[in-house]
Amino acid sequence: MFKESIKMSWNNIVSNKMRSFLTVLGVLIGVAAIIALITIVEGVTGSITS
Repeated sequence: MFKESIKMSWNNIVSNKMRSFLTVLGVLIGVAAIIALITIVEGVTGSITS
């Protein structure tokens, strides 16, 4: 059952390449934005406290 689920998932990823690419791109942009915001907040907090 698990093997069939993996195979079905892989087939859907391969058959919908553009949608898969856009989904991965969206996740990467979201993670990068969160990391950037955390870095900016830490930098501003450090400069205010010093």
